[in-house]
Amino acid sequence: MNPIVRWFHQLGSPPTFDRFAARWAPWCWAIAAVLLAVGMYQALWVVPAERYQGDSFRILYIHVPSAWMSLLVYALMALYAAIALIWRIKLCEILAMACAPIGAGFTLITLLTGSIWGKPTWGGWWDWDPRLTTELILLFLYIGVMALYASIEDRRNGARAAGLLAIVGVALLPVIRYSVVWWNSLHQGQSISVFGQSAIDPALMAPLWWMVIATKFWFAGSLLARARTDNLRREAGKDWVLRMSGEKS
Repeated sequence: MNPIVRWFHQLGSPPTFDRFAARWAPWCWAIAAVLLAVGMYQALWVVPAERYQGDSFRILYIHVPSAWMSLLVYALMALYAAIALIWRIKLCEILAMACAPIGAGFTLITLLTGSIWGKPTWGGWWDWDPRLTTELILLFLYIGVMALYASIEDRRNGARAAGLLAIVGVALLPVIRYSVVWWNSLHQGQSISVFGQSAIDPALMAPLWWMVIATKFWFAGSLLARARTDNLRREAGKDWVLRMSGEKS
C-alpha cells in the first residue's frame, strides 16, 4: 500500500486520530495567533487609509477572510459528508459535523462586518443585496445542519441526515460567489484575486494575506479540537479511552 494512503487509513482509527488532533490542534492555534497579530498590526497601523473610504475600509481585513472561509468550510463539510455517505467512514462524519459550527461562526462574522462596513459605504446597516441575502441563507444552512445533527439521537444516523443536507446546499456556493457578476447590486464587484491582478492597491494587500492564512490555521485547530471531542464522546467506554483517562488521573 502507498505510504500516504496507509497514513490516511491509519488516521481513520479513533485512537490514532485522537493522538493526532491532541498534538497538532495547539500548534495550529499558536501559528494562527502569531499570524493574526502580524496581520492586525499591519492592518491598523502600517497600511495607509484608503483614498475613498478612509479608515472604514480596514474592516475588509476581517470581512474578506471570513467570507472566503464561510464558503471554503461549507465546501469541505459537504466533501467530508459525501465521503462518509459513500464509504461509511466514521471519521469523515465527525469532521463534517465539526465543520458546521465553525463555518457558521465565519458566516456570522461576515454578515456582521459586512453590515458595519455597509453603514458608512451604503448609508444603511442592511440591504437585501444578492450577496448579503445568499450569505444569510448560507448561515441558515449551517444552522440547519447543526440542528438536524442534534435532533437525531443516534450519532451516525444524525450525521448522515445532516450530511445529506450539507451536500444539497452546495448548490448555493456558486450563487454566492458569482452573485456580484450575475446581478446589479450595491455590493462591490470582485476586487481581490488570489492568482490574478487585484483591483485593490498592492500597498494594502499584505495584511489581507496574513489574515487569510491565519484563518486557515485557526480553522484547522478548531476542526481538530471539535472533532476530537466528538470522537471521544462516541468512543466513550472503549478500552483505549478508559486507558487514556486512567493515565491522566
